[in-house]
Amino acid sequence: MANITPQQAVQNILKEIPSLVAVAVVETETGMPLAHHSNLATFDAETAAAYNTEVIKQKLKAIQALKLNQTLQDILLTLTDQLHLLKLSADGGKFIYLAVNSADTNLAMARQVMKGQASVLN
Repeated sequence: MANITPQQAVQNILKEIPSLVAVAVVETETGMPLAHHSNLATFDAETAAAYNTEVIKQKLKAIQALKLNQTLQDILLTLTDQLHLLKLSADGGKFIYLAVNSADTNLAMARQVMKGQASVLN
């Protein structure tokens, strides 16, 4: 499969998980969203992207400090009624942030969608 742009990844995820709360493709180094969408006017996907960049950076530092010799694949954050998924691209330069309502979403399906999009993200 050919590489896709961040905007294409967001659109593809919207097609497969239309009931999502928010989605963003984010540059890992800067925390800047390259593309984003929110289905809730009160949910700021850009702010969420910036804060979740720090989550990824801290986990990468922890892996390095512990000398785990591992690659970070994804992070799942479980909230009261939402799931937040962070999935790194193959080179780690970008990540996809997805927020969904836990009652409306199959976690395994959401992870599969994220894995597919992250694997072809340009």
